[in-house]
Amino acid sequence: MMKFIFMLIMLIPLNFKKNMFWLNQYIYLLMFFIFLINFKFNYMYDNLSYFLMCDLLSYLMVLLSFWICSLMLMASSKIFNYKNFDSMFLFMVLMLMIALFLTFTSSNLFIFYLFFEMSLVPTLILIIGWGYQPERIQAGSYLLFYTMVASLPMMIFMFNYYYIFNSLSFMFMGSMSSLLMFLFMNMVFLVKMPMFFVHLWLPKAHVEAPVSGSMILAGVMLKLGGYGMLRMILIFEEIINELNYFIIIISLFGGVVVSLICLRQSDIKSLIAYSSVAHMGMVLGGIMTLNNWGLYGSLAMMVAHGLCSSGLFCLANISYERLMSRSLYLNKGMINLMPSLSLWWFLLCSSNMAAPPSFNLVGELMLINSLISWSYLLMIFIMFISFFSAVYSLYLFSYSQHGMIYSGIYSFLNSNLREYLLLMLHWIPLNLLVLKGEMFYMWM
Repeated sequence: MMKFIFMLIMLIPLNFKKNMFWLNQYIYLLMFFIFLINFKFNYMYDNLSYFLMCDLLSYLMVLLSFWICSLMLMASSKIFNYKNFDSMFLFMVLMLMIALFLTFTSSNLFIFYLFFEMSLVPTLILIIGWGYQPERIQAGSYLLFYTMVASLPMMIFMFNYYYIFNSLSFMFMGSMSSLLMFLFMNMVFLVKMPMFFVHLWLPKAHVEAPVSGSMILAGVMLKLGGYGMLRMILIFEEIINELNYFIIIISLFGGVVVSLICLRQSDIKSLIAYSSVAHMGMVLGGIMTLNNWGLYGSLAMMVAHGLCSSGLFCLANISYERLMSRSLYLNKGMINLMPSLSLWWFLLCSSNMAAPPSFNLVGELMLINSLISWSYLLMIFIMFISFFSAVYSLYLFSYSQHGMIYSGIYSFLNSNLREYLLLMLHWIPLNLLVLKGEMFYMWM
């Protein structure tokens, strides 16, 4: 594990050399492939070194982080072309990658907490530094305070946990049945997921973030919450059994409400951001059922959503760079202007509504199995979530692709090869993972 940290640290000088933007992207891609072949596929802790370890859960999350970070640079060519503090941008992406790598591979609760919090800083700088509108300051404050307020109780929990068990290692987890401690520990994960009621920071942060910020937020940062809950589940098994009906109902009811909110959005990025909340509500419900299907399904759904949502933000950005607007009222008739891009809109919107052969379908089937076996009454919520998920995905596709072209467009650039490659690198793994579904139920 340490060799990857050293490889990432060695990238720092490259960030400040002239014209090294694309080399950085290739190195992230290379590290993805090195990491891909550097692992044994079993459920045990592997690659133990210092305070680091890797099991299948960590492994998939780190792979997702490398992949999304590489694609972030590919999507951000505008920063490179206009020389908009590109060295600083590369440095922020690298710091974020190091923080995510250490968060996902730490074997110690304190190290996990430290880097979990550290990942917030580069994200905040990405939003405030390279965001589009002046409201980005407000969006950054939302992101910071929601996360900080919820994460301080986690530190109190850690001290208490260490006082009782004399260890913070994931290998020696003791069980706790205190409701207060459960809330102290998991509140930060519920905010990060985000659970309905504490989700307001997410649409704001997404709308104001640059494309790279949206990609990393949707692709990896939301997964920190799910990852943390899956790791801590051993400590709180007893208390989750008493509390889970409460959280499952909130998250599924929230999924239905947020799906309806999606249908009222006129901003493309806002619509995609709200759809993330609906999907992560299903994931949270799956984790809370505490059965195998739920835990497998939540991991599968997190990886699938990371690729699909990130791809949709790339598509939204391609339109935004041409029209300088994210409004659905102006982004109309795109099928006449960029017909080849309509195919990608269709492929990613259909993946977002869990159509086969996308991996979203695998995750959603597992989660539906898990939730209905927990209580058949949840069928009502799931029915609505699945239906509205199709409705807002089709709404996004048909509104943006069909209709009259906005008459204010007086010049228009067609898409280039880099953008097609970017979309392909989101969609191909998302649909090929179906063939390797067993990876997602070997990690327990």
